[in-house]
Formats: sequence, structure tokens, C-alpha cells
Amino acid sequence: MAIKSINPYNGEEVGTFTALSSSELNRKLALSQTAFNSWKKTSLAERTTLMAKAGNVLRENVEEYALMITLEMGKPISESRSEVNKCAWVCDYYAENAADFLANEIIETDAQKSFVQHDPLGPIFAVMPWNFPFWQVFRFAAPTLTAGNTGLLKHASNVFGCAQLIESVFIKAGFPEGVFQNLIVHHDSTEQIISHDAVKAVTLTGSEGAGSAVAAIAGKYIKKSILELGGNNAFIVWDDADIDKAVEKAVTARMLNCGQSCIAAKRFILMEGIYDEFVTKFTTAVKELKTGDPQDASTEIGPLARKDLADELHKQVKESIAQGAELLLGGEQDGAFHEPTILGNVTTSMPAFKEETFGPLAAMIKVKTIEEAFELSEQSRFGLGVTVCTENTDKALKMASEVSDGAYFINELVKSDPRLPFGGTKYSGYGRELSKDGMMEFVNRKTVYLA
Repeated sequence: MAIKSINPYNGEEVGTFTALSSSELNRKLALSQTAFNSWKKTSLAERTTLMAKAGNVLRENVEEYALMITLEMGKPISESRSEVNKCAWVCDYYAENAADFLANEIIETDAQKSFVQHDPLGPIFAVMPWNFPFWQVFRFAAPTLTAGNTGLLKHASNVFGCAQLIESVFIKAGFPEGVFQNLIVHHDSTEQIISHDAVKAVTLTGSEGAGSAVAAIAGKYIKKSILELGGNNAFIVWDDADIDKAVEKAVTARMLNCGQSCIAAKRFILMEGIYDEFVTKFTTAVKELKTGDPQDASTEIGPLARKDLADELHKQVKESIAQGAELLLGGEQDGAFHEPTILGNVTTSMPAFKEETFGPLAAMIKVKTIEEAFELSEQSRFGLGVTVCTENTDKALKMASEVSDGAYFINELVKSDPRLPFGGTKYSGYGRELSKDGMMEFVNRKTVYLA
């Protein structure tokens, strides 16, 4: 059966793809193992050289790759270009730092010599989402391949064009055949892949439901899994914050990628003394965002990636309003496009507070004290990240332990950076990507002991 990729802005077909047969899939899995057998013996210097070349390929073809992102999932073209360039950055980062990360760790014991050696595991299976179709893959692939593993990609079905281009990046960079392979398969092939003897571990970025299903299969076959799932980040503004700067950060934190990000700020928890000023200025700033054709370089808000995603967001908006939320801006839907929407006086019982809202919806919550702000922040089954805006940075730093999330940002939106570990707690998943931590997830930290 053909799998079609559809442009969410105009409904036009971007591409048609044919799923691999079971036998074709098994051949690719076997090839991944064969490639690993030689790739792991390739010198680290050569692997890092190839990863640096992958970064160059991305920069040289940024317009082609960015256009495919925009066509397949509706991201404004300026953001698509930034995404491709960020992928080049992560390739550069691991090319430059892998030697330090993978160096033997000498540990003094009773032995003549004892140390920890870092060996690759083998073929790693990656299930990736559509919202950052290049970045999510490269933040997995750059450390994983550089460490000596091979990669197998199952991308979201609405961005298979992106998936093909990602595979071509590694081919153009000169990676050996089979080191990175794109698998055009349906979700029902997941168990066949994970259960295969070649596959040594699995990583997934996606929904809670998908993560739970994949983790269960990985557990069944005793394979390591890493999960990067949803988020419901709080953006806390104290009375002493620079409101203009906080609003600037907040608009980006909520509306980047049309709000389709696990680490987007979704719950704006505001001290009552600055609530009205913040909400007024935030609303004015959001009104000024330009909506339209995502291929237009001036567009800041495009469609959501699929109509069903807009339908779900609209349902959450309507249910929250029915429970007493105040509609301050937007609230309308047209196909895959959903207006940037702001709800005021949101309470903890509303979908806009309790659920992950994957789109341009900002929920405003009023609190009396800093303690109440942190208590409400913690009232979430997710745990990706929290932002605090304040001039009292010493106090904010001391309160970092009040947050159980995987990230705590002061006067900045929560964002991923190759130099820092990324990951969540609770229903946001487990494990870490990026930095040295991300590279260590898929290596065998082997103890070597010489008596």
C-alpha cells in the first residue's frame, strides 16, 4: 500500500512511498549488522572526519532540505533553515568532541591497570517524530554513529521525504553502505525490527502512547530503550521580572514551530502583580505574528502538520472555555490551520492546564506566591523543563531543586543544545540525548582489569 506525504498548507501531495516487504526489511537489518562489523573497526579519526563532512553536506544543501521540511509538515521556511543548520552544528560538535568523550577512563584500583573502555553496541533503531524531522534524527545519529554504532531510522509517515534526504546526507558524506539506513515501514513492523538479533537498542522521540508501546516491546526482548516523550512546560514569571524581556522569550517559547514542540512553554504561571501587564503585552505580541504560506520567508505561523492535530487542539480549547477559561485571542480553526490562541484565568481542572497542547495555545494562570507557582508547575504528569523569569537570579538558582523536570532555565526558554544533556522525567520519558551523556547511552562502558 502506498504511503502519501501531504502538504498541510494546501493539501497537495508531496510524495508517495512504498513500504518495505518483510524480506526487504530483514535484508536491511542484516546489512546493518554487516556494516557494523566493519564500521566499529574504523578509526575514530575517520568516523569523526565523516561526521564533519555530514555537517558540510547539510550546510551546502540547506535550501533543498529546508524546503522539504516546510512542504511535508508546514514549518515556516525560516525555521526550517535554522533546523538544518542546527543539525550541522550537532555533527560538528561530535566530530570535535568524540575523542574526549570516548577516551578510556583510568580508575586506580589494586590492579596494575584498570579502566573503563567505551565500545559501540551495534545497530540502533530510532523511531522519530515529524515536528523537527531533521533535528530529532541528527541529535540521535551524530553521537550514535560517531561512537561506532550503525543506525536504522523509522520516521513518521508524513515526513518520509525528509527521511530519504537524511539518508542521502550520510551517503553524500561518504559513510559506508549500511551505516545509516532509512526504513520505509509501517508501525506494525516495529516488533519485527526490535526483535531482530541485529538490533541492540531502540530510541524513540514521540507521543506517550508510542513510547509506551515501543518500550514494552524493547523490554520483552531485553533491549535497552531511550524515550523522549511529551511535555507540559511551565513558564513562571515572578513580580520582579523584566516583563518586556519575559514576553519576548515567552512568545518564542510558545509559538516556535507553531507550538508543536515537546519543550514549548505551555502553562504560563504568573504572579498576580504582573499578570495583567504580561498578558496584555503577550497578547499584543502574538497578534503581530504573521500567518500565511510557510514557504514565504516572512511567515511566522503556518498550519499544524495535519488536520487531526488541529482538531485535537481545537477540542482542548473549547473544553477549557466551557469550564470557565477566558478566550483572550484566537480560538478558530480552518482545516490544519489553528489561530494562535490565548486563554486567561486557566485552572488546574482544564485541558489547557492538564494536557499537552501541541499547537499555538497559551494558557495563562494567576498565582499569589512563588511557592504556589512551583506547586502548580509540579502538578503535571510530564517533566521536561521549566522556565523562571526574574531579576533575583540568586534566589532562582537556589530553587532549582524545587523542580523535578529534566531542565531548569532562568530568563530563557527551554531549548536543546548539543553541549547540554537533554531529557525528561515522569511521563516525559527517560534517558538523555546530546552532550557526552547522549553518546554514553549507546556504548558499552566496559571494565578492563589487568591484575
